[in-house]
Amino acid sequence: MIRTLTIVFLSFFGILPLSGQSVQDLIDEVNTSNLEQMVAELSGEQPATINGTSQTITSRVYNVNDLAADYLEERFSAFPNLNVEVQNFNTSGKNIVATQLGQTNPDEIYLVCAHYDSVTTYCADDNATGVAAVLEIARILSTQCMDKTIVYALWDEEEIGLRGANYYAQLAADTSNGNTRDNILAVINMDMIGYDGDAPGTPGDNDFDIDVRDIANSIAIKDDLLNLLTTYTFDLNPIVVDPGTVASDHSRFWAQNYSAVLVGESWETNDQTPDYHTSDDRIDDIDFPYMTEITKLVGAYLATKAQLVNVDNTVTIDGNSLSSNDLNASSYQWINCDTNNAIPGANQRVFIPSANGNYAVEVSNGSCVEQSACVNFNVLSIEAFLPNEIEVYPNPIKSTVFIKNVLKTDLTVEVIDISGRHITSLKSAKETIELSLGNHLDGIYFIKVSTSSKSSSFKIVKE
Repeated sequence: MIRTLTIVFLSFFGILPLSGQSVQDLIDEVNTSNLEQMVAELSGEQPATINGTSQTITSRVYNVNDLAADYLEERFSAFPNLNVEVQNFNTSGKNIVATQLGQTNPDEIYLVCAHYDSVTTYCADDNATGVAAVLEIARILSTQCMDKTIVYALWDEEEIGLRGANYYAQLAADTSNGNTRDNILAVINMDMIGYDGDAPGTPGDNDFDIDVRDIANSIAIKDDLLNLLTTYTFDLNPIVVDPGTVASDHSRFWAQNYSAVLVGESWETNDQTPDYHTSDDRIDDIDFPYMTEITKLVGAYLATKAQLVNVDNTVTIDGNSLSSNDLNASSYQWINCDTNNAIPGANQRVFIPSANGNYAVEVSNGSCVEQSACVNFNVLSIEAFLPNEIEVYPNPIKSTVFIKNVLKTDLTVEVIDISGRHITSLKSAKETIELSLGNHLDGIYFIKVSTSSKSSSFKIVKE
């Protein structure tokens, strides 16, 4: 800033809904540990995986920050539903821009941004914090279909004249040669959001600034943020600064008569980092719970204004099955998260995995496609039957499979095909249980046998 001064793990027991669809649920997904890791990686406090290898971002100074740019491009590219662009605006400057196209009103644009360049080494607060917040918001909202477009922008060369944001804003406003002015309804700039004078993680005033000027509809953005503070629960105290500073990227949008505000730690109350623009701006000074609250607020603003499309991408795990919670989707596709591949034939709302692993569902409704979070399915982690307790035979089979119940206990027996689709099931305490597969196609099947305390899966071949 220029101033004038990271799989949800679940057991199989019970019925557990995952992820969220309401604005509140999305707010709750903001992860403090994710923010801490990204700030540590961006500031060079710890290495990161970039271009397939472990590397340390030793500098984000504008002319030697290509590794940071690669990091950001890779992180955005890993999220669904984003079109990622590296925008070269001069010989050294690179903006990293990810666009999430709106489903019904794509020409209405909300933009959240931060600059990623720095003036020296580390610079955790200025501005690895803002960058990490933009990435975390993108991670969460990119899984959702939105009515309007969201642009996640990370600017270069802010520290030497707001160059990256200025280039983008001028391009967006350009109407020469038949160009149409981009309909950017709001810009929220996150610049230095990690320092609060109270000891990190302790109760305090949690002041933060909203810098605003009466330009376009900027006052309305400020009002919407204040309303969200009372609609949901945040541990934050807003300080409205009007007229706000022009010493950060949002002002380049004001210059083009776009609506914009700056959200950041409270310079207005002299509660900014004492290590501003020095290599002492380190991760140890960041109040991550405070930073998390600001990230949640901006995420809530975007989810509210860009408007969630009514598609439910959440999953329920119930015993030995996974279920999409969207009852009205036009299609379902279950995905093996460990291989990142669609599971052939697993296109029903309910999916019974044939093996432990990490799974997600892709839900489609018209042009809107959403993917759930990956969930760890571990039904087979309970105690297995001993070899002399259950016997499944013959193998291969022609028509009938037999289960020898040596314990003569109540068993639940299920047949699942290779795609994870449920074929049939029964409960029995007979010493020998028969299952007929004569009416089913030849191929591989899994026989899952379970009690309340034990479970085993047997692979058989029907030919």
